[in-house]
Amino acid sequence: MDTLAEIKQLSGKLFMDGALRSSQSTTMLDIVEPATEDVIGFIADATDAEVDEAISIAAMARKTWNAIDARSRAVTLHEIAALIRKDKARYAEFLTREEGKPFKESVDEVSWCATAIDYYAELARHEQGRIAGSTVPGQFHFSIKEPLGTIVIILPFNYPLVLLCWEAAAALAAGNAVIVKPHEQTSITTLKFMELFAGLPAGLIQAVTGGARVGQRLVSSKDTHGVAYTGSVAVGQAVARSCAESFKPCLIEASGNDPFIVMPSAPMEQAVRGAAFAAYLNCGQVCTSAERFYVHQDIYDEFASRLADEARKLRVGNGLELVDVGPMATRRQRERFEGMMATARQQGAKVAAGGGRPAGLNRGWFVEPTVLTDVTPDMEILNEEPFGPVAPLCRVKNFDEAITLANQSRFGLGGNLYSLDSREIFRAVNEIQSGILWINAPLLDNDALPFGGRKLSGTGRQLGPEGLSQFQNTKFVMIDPRAENQDFWWFPYAKEESFKGA
Repeated sequence: MDTLAEIKQLSGKLFMDGALRSSQSTTMLDIVEPATEDVIGFIADATDAEVDEAISIAAMARKTWNAIDARSRAVTLHEIAALIRKDKARYAEFLTREEGKPFKESVDEVSWCATAIDYYAELARHEQGRIAGSTVPGQFHFSIKEPLGTIVIILPFNYPLVLLCWEAAAALAAGNAVIVKPHEQTSITTLKFMELFAGLPAGLIQAVTGGARVGQRLVSSKDTHGVAYTGSVAVGQAVARSCAESFKPCLIEASGNDPFIVMPSAPMEQAVRGAAFAAYLNCGQVCTSAERFYVHQDIYDEFASRLADEARKLRVGNGLELVDVGPMATRRQRERFEGMMATARQQGAKVAAGGGRPAGLNRGWFVEPTVLTDVTPDMEILNEEPFGPVAPLCRVKNFDEAITLANQSRFGLGGNLYSLDSREIFRAVNEIQSGILWINAPLLDNDALPFGGRKLSGTGRQLGPEGLSQFQNTKFVMIDPRAENQDFWWFPYAKEESFKGA
């Protein structure tokens, strides 16, 4: 079956209790292919009863999963990772058709899913707690790690598979059940991806599609026990407020507005190419995109000219063709981005490259990779998240000014520096206010190290041991195997320990 036919077959389905089923909802939402603007399928806005049923199924499934030993659970997760690697291209095509990114980027994303699952399969076997020296002779003191219960994962459209696996792999490895609420734009890809989890107990991972109401019901349920949300600041705050009502742990990865500092010691060619990648990857629809460029005045003009040349070389088009940059994922995203470009011009920014829609692409939500010059720190384009392919260049006098401006943001997800000056490098490590910092190597991740931000970029961490702990409860245990009297501690208190008075 070809992909478009399978998208139609998956339309209106939910993945519950280990199988696809047709939703009982009477409300359906269209799936529009961003490169063609064709309606290629639809998704169900799941009913409240379906959401509640998924929660009940998860509660039973996790008991089965936790009855399996840790080694066997790890083997099962490794088998899932192997299946992902076996047919990467198949899932990548679904992703490109729904989200728009170049096929190469989609294949990369599927590959990253496998490495995250392999990493957590092994880590969970080692991170089961620890033994501490006791404070009383003969006693045994230790901690154990327990699953939280049922985890809700609410996904964005831009990286729906890798973020699913970063979070679900950790949650499953820790012993939890998972319910996924995919983004409306990429729900079919997520439903297709669910087939890879057939080796798990039925209902351990489920996917219910729909809009905000579905997500709200999952988050607010007393029978879900942790939430991982990636998306906007406003919705992230609403999720956090809902979780706070019951002190439900939540991982929030909201917006970014990452700085990219370029200093005179940087090798120009590498800095320009790194900047282009950091600004235009996935058509700029990356939470960690470089969106505020602070370039030293001594090299500003050359950097701007060469980055503009680099932007003009990028091939824009349908992600299933030989291109570097695909369309934006939705009409709404393009309209928002174009509005920000118009405001930037009104505020005095100059367009050095791009700034419009590509010639000859009359269908699809395409925009040109853009370079803006004469950008000043007060402009909206430097203070909000464009979430599109733009590099706004702001001139700075020195490294001190670059650091000051980099930290003048409500967000603190990532940061970038291009410099070969060791003093600048170590100052950046200590002074840039971010959860991630790339120095001369933008936008790489590492499964073994934490990913997350500070300020309005969110709370909690994905990846690394921290990402596993996000879905675990830690229990301290104290055992006295002889059940001896604790007279040094118990009643009655000794007279010599009482207050002596005047």
